[in-house]
Amino acid sequence: MSAWESHILGFKNYLRLEKSLSNNSIQAYLSDLEKLINFLEAHQLNIQPQHIELKHLQDFLQWVTELGLSARSQARLISGIKAFYKYLILENYLKNDPTELLDSPKLGIKLPETLSILEIDKMINQIDLSKAEGERNKAMLETLYGCGLRVSELVNLKLSNIYVDEGFIRVTGKGDKERLIPIGSQALKQISNYVNQSRIHIEIQRGYEDFTFLNRRGKVLTRTMVFLITKDLAARAGIHKNISPHTFRHSFATHLVEGGANLRAVQEMLGHESIITTEIYTHLDRNYLKEEILVHHPRSVKT
Repeated sequence: MSAWESHILGFKNYLRLEKSLSNNSIQAYLSDLEKLINFLEAHQLNIQPQHIELKHLQDFLQWVTELGLSARSQARLISGIKAFYKYLILENYLKNDPTELLDSPKLGIKLPETLSILEIDKMINQIDLSKAEGERNKAMLETLYGCGLRVSELVNLKLSNIYVDEGFIRVTGKGDKERLIPIGSQALKQISNYVNQSRIHIEIQRGYEDFTFLNRRGKVLTRTMVFLITKDLAARAGIHKNISPHTFRHSFATHLVEGGANLRAVQEMLGHESIITTEIYTHLDRNYLKEEILVHHPRSVKT
């Protein structure tokens, strides 16, 4: 086993056991390192990880730039390589970090697409409740928007984790971390309608009895199916935005922040490890923020 293979195996175990990252996140980090190894092989550089220097990494970034890798993808790449060298230092494989002075490309804030409350209502109103899946789809959208769930958290939501009397649901997010999220009366009412009026008529397959949202074959819905449902409803509502289930999560956070919710509380509900991730929602509606300052700041000119 080469030094690269040995260190990458250790790094993989570190990400899984100590950082509790999902398989998808781990694969993303390993893919970053694979690109670096490909660069070394392409340029016939027989360099072990502990002998990499800043110049090698800068040449590597120049190489991926010429290959057409976007600035955002480069930033992601640098993040993965920095994490690898942080691990090597943590494990005392080397003392000096060659990535310390490695600059990431300048990025503007990438603002996620959001829906207005009116647009959300428009989409929900497009659902045909006379169809077998109507109540389910309405319950899903109300839950996505009402709780700010990731689509994976939605499809894996268990009936046993819906605490109606307390007004909370329990979900398992990234890194298998559980969190409790408040759920409003509208979403609870729609889930109840679905469970008591539609779901009871489904022949549920063994092992899927506790999953809340089921397909017509009595199995758990796929993330792809939820994506297709939201796309279709957006088109029917005449909304010309790039809509996905995640748009409801962004809208949930945006509307909370605009309404004056505490950023730490929003972070907890979204399950963000860092509040820096949550802070993007303070940038989403600049007109709203400008209006708030003009109305409330003592130095603002009132006309």
